[in-house]
Amino acid sequence: MYVCSCFGVTEAQVKQHAEDGACTPRQIASACKAGTDCGSCVRRIQAILGRGACPRRELADQGRPVLAEVDAPDGFDRLDEAA
Repeated sequence: MYVCSCFGVTEAQVKQHAEDGACTPRQIASACKAGTDCGSCVRRIQAILGRGACPRRELADQGRPVLAEVDAPDGFDRLDEAA
């Protein structure tokens, strides 16, 4: 079943992007453009995302870092150390 008729994105594709880590309609849009034209599918995308698990949300709920820490290249101070 199509979720986004503007770009031909199916419910299965949205679910796959969610399994791959997309947790918000904006992240789904970045992955496949769904929701970026007329916007009528955004509520449907929200409903699909609301039913599934979000790995990032689960990490945040556990108090764990959501984004991976990136080491600064040699010669560059980390932002938190520079302040």
